[in-house]
Amino acid sequence: MRVLIIGAGTGGLCLAHGLKKAGVDVALFERDRTPRSMLIGYRVGISPDGSKALHSCLPPEVFAEFVRTTARPPKHIVMRTEKYKELLVGDIATDLDDSRSEKSVSRIAMRTALLNGLDDVVRFDKTFTHYTQNDDGTVTAFFGDGTSETGDVLVGADGAQSKVRRQRLPHAGVVDTGITSIAGKLPLTDEHVKLLPPLADGGITLLFGPHGEFVIVHVMRFDGTGVEDDYIMWGYAASHDKFPDLKDLSQAELKQVVLNLTPKFHPDLRELFARATPETVFQIRVRTSERLKPWEPSTVTMIGDSVHLMTPGRGIGANTALRDAELLCRKLVEAHQGRDAVQAIGEYEREMVEYGFHAVEASREMMDGRSVVHKPVIGRVAAAFQRTFLRVTNAVPPLKRKMLAEDAAERDHVSSPHEVVHAG
Repeated sequence: MRVLIIGAGTGGLCLAHGLKKAGVDVALFERDRTPRSMLIGYRVGISPDGSKALHSCLPPEVFAEFVRTTARPPKHIVMRTEKYKELLVGDIATDLDDSRSEKSVSRIAMRTALLNGLDDVVRFDKTFTHYTQNDDGTVTAFFGDGTSETGDVLVGADGAQSKVRRQRLPHAGVVDTGITSIAGKLPLTDEHVKLLPPLADGGITLLFGPHGEFVIVHVMRFDGTGVEDDYIMWGYAASHDKFPDLKDLSQAELKQVVLNLTPKFHPDLRELFARATPETVFQIRVRTSERLKPWEPSTVTMIGDSVHLMTPGRGIGANTALRDAELLCRKLVEAHQGRDAVQAIGEYEREMVEYGFHAVEASREMMDGRSVVHKPVIGRVAAAFQRTFLRVTNAVPPLKRKMLAEDAAERDHVSSPHEVVHAG
């Protein structure tokens, strides 16, 4: 069997490794001209679920290189107000082995690590345009340079703007969530560390504003591995109506927009915004998929954002793509060993649709511009109630354990909740 994969993102690379390791003929096509083209070096959180998928699919030496390139893992999750006042603190388990532990990784470093051992598989500067399904049961993928490739199965791993999805499931909807996000990076220096909220260096920090806006802060320490310079990243998100027109704004102007929207936020947090390196600042209008009804399987399928695009609200997009890759790999290996490929893909798709769109909906709950917390007047009441709820939960250990366990379960479908996070 020959498998064609479109897109060298996290899921596509994981799937390619798994298939190659099992002896399946696989070719992966990526539109970027080089391995480092068009990549933004922001944090990807790999949950125990994601670690399990990578450990399953990657050869041991590649998995070891991936682990080496990760930053220090987060030890706790911290929720605060925009003025740095504590709302909730929980500890993340750090005593799990590498095959199950929570990890922080730079997107650039992760792609570089996962490309190891795939020189004979990955082809760059190949822009997919469309496919045809042939009378003999094969699939042919066509590319912008006039070339084509034929295989037995085609997998779309080509992300939010998936051309495979547009052709395979033209009715699949991707909708605007009503949320805009602006993010930036700055070097991790002693001076900048002093600006961080308490416990941010070594944890995941969420800060909630009074009008539904929120900020996430990550500290990435690579412990001298040479993978990448240590850095701080932040992301600011709010409903579209809070923002001015962002069209044609420079990166420095985008940074100023965040400062203009946060005059009453903690001065140290605003200083972190101000000191972001301009060329790292970018903005997105957050979009998400709508749940799909089941469809008839074929020899064309999809993984990750190409089929279930989700918001970054719960940090589970990459991990769900990795789960897809591990599951589809198992099914395609069964087909390689003699099972009917369409039947095997159908089993993958039925399972993937259930957990994938559950993750989509859970992520949207965290980033939905329609929610009451973003409304004028009543939104302040809702935000105040949210803060009170978090403070009460923080003060009552059984409630905190339950909340953190439920959040962990959303991110990790295989580990028992107490393995992933416990109340601090």
